Amino acid sequence: MRKRLAARPTAQPPATVVDGYWSGAHTLSRLRFHLVFVPKSRRRVLTEPVAGRLTQMLRQACEVNAWGLHEINVQPDHVHLLLQVSPTDCLASVMQQLKGGTARLLRAEFPDLEEFLWGNSFWADGYFADSIGRVQEDMVRAYIREQGRTALRVSRPSKLKKPKL
Repeated sequence: MRKRLAARPTAQPPATVVDGYWSGAHTLSRLRFHLVFVPKSRRRVLTEPVAGRLTQMLRQACEVNAWGLHEINVQPDHVHLLLQVSPTDCLASVMQQLKGGTARLLRAEFPDLEEFLWGNSFWADGYFADSIGRVQEDMVRAYIREQGRTALRVSRPSKLKKPKL
């Protein structure tokens, strides 16, 4: 017989917050991630009122789980988050909760989306995640805020040079 897992109690916020660092029992951490995820087939379905409701849901999920949501930007075909989590939270589980919970609620509240997103999935498989240090944070915040406003260019080398041995 399979054991049923108990419902997760509402997470407690960090004991203290000092200069962006969360402290708990014997830990001091500042785990911030830039996260990006997209609807299935990168469909442009995250327009109003869906985008507004998605923003509310993400804020609520972060509040309930005691995750720090520092930036959010919902574009018609993708979502950017700057999220801080505790060391006890697995990033894959965080994304599973965010994507799974919002998908169920958005499909229930906006049945017209079925026309564009058929099947059981709302979000595409996978996501982008990058850990953010103090030096990078201002650049990432600006990047997230500017999404959809201007075309930002990122320079990439056309060819990677092999190291000389």
